[in-house]
Amino acid sequence: MTYSVAVSGASGYAGGEILRILAAHPDVEIRTVTAHSNAGQPLIQHQPHLRSLAHLTLAETSPEVLAGHDIVFLALPHGQSGQYTDALGDTPLVIDAGADHRLESVADWDRFYGGDFHEPWAYGVPELPVAGAKQRERLVGASRIAAPGCNASTVSLSLAPGVAAGVIDPSDIVSVLAVGPSGAGKSLKTNLLAAEILGTANPYAVGGSHRHIPEIRQALAAARPSNAERTTADEGIRISFTPVLVPMSRGILATSTAPITPGATDDEIRGAWESAYGDETFVQLLPAGQFPRTADVLGANTALMGLAIDRAANRVIVVTAVDNLVKGTAGAAVQSMNIALGLAEGTSLSVNGVAP
Repeated sequence: MTYSVAVSGASGYAGGEILRILAAHPDVEIRTVTAHSNAGQPLIQHQPHLRSLAHLTLAETSPEVLAGHDIVFLALPHGQSGQYTDALGDTPLVIDAGADHRLESVADWDRFYGGDFHEPWAYGVPELPVAGAKQRERLVGASRIAAPGCNASTVSLSLAPGVAAGVIDPSDIVSVLAVGPSGAGKSLKTNLLAAEILGTANPYAVGGSHRHIPEIRQALAAARPSNAERTTADEGIRISFTPVLVPMSRGILATSTAPITPGATDDEIRGAWESAYGDETFVQLLPAGQFPRTADVLGANTALMGLAIDRAANRVIVVTAVDNLVKGTAGAAVQSMNIALGLAEGTSLSVNGVAP
């Protein structure tokens, strides 16, 4: 069976990456691409690297245009997907690459985003440990999927095995991330101009204001054993999260640390990550003493991580590299689509990066 696909926000970075991956997918046909201000223009004018899709023209984004497809991908700015998802009730599978359907807490949505709250959908991070299982199980047969925030999924994947195994204390997590500007989208912003980012590193959203914080807390809370004592879903999950904009177009290098639980041995700590990801294709733990580079995951749907145990500081350190546009967003969305439809999970997705 060939599934018909529409991609909204197709002139942007996330939409373009979804199209790049789907262009090689044997089970889908990209029939419709949409945009707002760029509607009416050739797709190739905005995505000149997508040569096989040069025949497509950007249509106006509307429920009427998106309806009638088997699968709809929404790659729109945060807060804009909900107006379309409400009108796509007859679409068999809708995947939102924005934040509109990620959060379970109305209070968190109001604090970090604002505007209308929409119901949470199945979270599109298949490898994420969830109360003794994997998020993958919740994606099988799903009709509505929320693709993750790139920073959020990177940190969550980094630490969830330790939370699930009880070998780290999630009440004192510190994460510092080097991130490329493509994660902010294509919109013209002064702080993203080449003259502003080349030759410098710029922290932003410092002091607990980044929108991905509640998403991380939600994911790590879900990783805890089902019998863990708590009065609220994310009680006891505290994180200091600081992203730093660096001059690379793609990539995230996240360094996350958390205290070691009293009594946890080195073997138990490393064993938690080995057990969680030992059989995974797209999330790989490197051998002891090795740590990833963002260059090694460029263009790949792979999260590479290195783990260190600092007994002097009594903390576990996990360094994880992803391509924010692939494993961080579009790759995770397509991987989740494959699972939902019962296709081979890795269809059209590669573990191989591009070098040099």
